[in-house]
Amino acid sequence: RRVHGERISVDEQLLLCCCRIMAPHVVAFAVLCMVCLAAATPVYVMLPLDTVNEQNQLKDPNQLRQWLSTLKGIGVTGVSMDVWWGLVEPQPRQYAFGAYLQLTEMIRDVGLKVLFIMSFHQCGGNVGDNIFIPLPSWVTSVPDIFYKDRDGYENKEYISLFADNLNVLQGRTPVESYRDMMSAFLSAFQSFMASTISGVEVGLGPAGELRYPSYPLSRWQFCGVGAFQCYDKYALQDLAKAAQAAGRPDWSHGGPGNAGSYNSNPYETGFFSGGNDNFQSAYGVFFLSWYSQALLAHGDRVLAAASDVFKAVRNVKLAAKVAGIHWWYLADHHASELTAGYYNTRERNGYLPFAQMFSKYDVTFDFTCMEMKNSEQPSQCASGPENLVAQTKAAAVQFGIGYAGENALPRFDYDAYQQIQEQAASQGHDLENFTYLRLGPDLMSDNNLYNFANFVKSMNSQAHQQFLSRF
Repeated sequence: RRVHGERISVDEQLLLCCCRIMAPHVVAFAVLCMVCLAAATPVYVMLPLDTVNEQNQLKDPNQLRQWLSTLKGIGVTGVSMDVWWGLVEPQPRQYAFGAYLQLTEMIRDVGLKVLFIMSFHQCGGNVGDNIFIPLPSWVTSVPDIFYKDRDGYENKEYISLFADNLNVLQGRTPVESYRDMMSAFLSAFQSFMASTISGVEVGLGPAGELRYPSYPLSRWQFCGVGAFQCYDKYALQDLAKAAQAAGRPDWSHGGPGNAGSYNSNPYETGFFSGGNDNFQSAYGVFFLSWYSQALLAHGDRVLAAASDVFKAVRNVKLAAKVAGIHWWYLADHHASELTAGYYNTRERNGYLPFAQMFSKYDVTFDFTCMEMKNSEQPSQCASGPENLVAQTKAAAVQFGIGYAGENALPRFDYDAYQQIQEQAASQGHDLENFTYLRLGPDLMSDNNLYNFANFVKSMNSQAHQQFLSRF
């Protein structure tokens, strides 16, 4: 027999036939070996917002213990829980962690881990909030330190980042106050660190996310563009300095006057449309750069403090959350991201600077929207959650930091779970962990719990699932 014009022996013919027969199996085996090297994705579950109630007491501990035991039984790694500033520091430098210590002991006894969130924002006013826990009264009583919009509406969900370094909290700055609370937390929970407590997420804004409060539910409806939050006393002072430095003092009077209002569509505004005074104009570039850089600097200040507090603690990972603002993502302007402080457009990658800043402190990039598909969103809102997840994950990968995920809205269906699994292994990089929103009676109902248990099993054997999906 001849192969490519050359005569080959009988033995060579037999070898060639064997190779042809075995080749598909060898390839499959090689793929299986590579996939089996992929790590499983630990699954955490967010505890109810009122697990520690308004009186700073553990709510229904018997029910909670039963639920935690159920989660442990289906293979969940741990839970996540907000440590509300408004509960644990009722007076300056006087901390009350008793209910959280009781909770941590329960979690330890059940055999789960916990991710604690340093929540320096109020609870209430966001999607799914079923309890109202404001900031400490000694904070909310201070004038001029909260974000304001163009109409003068003051939002007391989180202290304005423009007050970060001002001595306005009875002898301390806001950043010093955040640091002091984290230090007190570490001191109180030292014995649980790295054993029961596996991570600490540092709250950096409303809903714990590093952003401006550009879409408060009291004023905003999906899918409005939101509103710029730069009209408090100290924001205007900072803007005036930046405008003066740019040689344009006429740019110092606030945000763009043609950006519409919370519920505007982009095409109803001048700033998010065409024209000489839009987001691409000289003024637009100046303002959006200043607005986003201020947010970035705020994250840097607070994470520097957090890193210094927890630097001596081994095997406890710090994380920070970026908001999943997916509406108008597929438009050139990315209007809703711009009002929230993410200078991300068709021509500019606005998430790389945040990933780079996180990398300074080896902070995990926590993101949401893991369950969402573009096709499920209203077409008129130009939503791109899948594209947004891909962009933010790529930013984290580029700077060598972990990337963790959450679902944005409660879902119990197969399609959502399948989408999360696909996102968990996308781009050849596994999620550091996935946190499911949220524990409660709905999740614990028979059919929903059955579906969730199967999802957890799949995430715990992610390599097996990836293998099956290929054949």
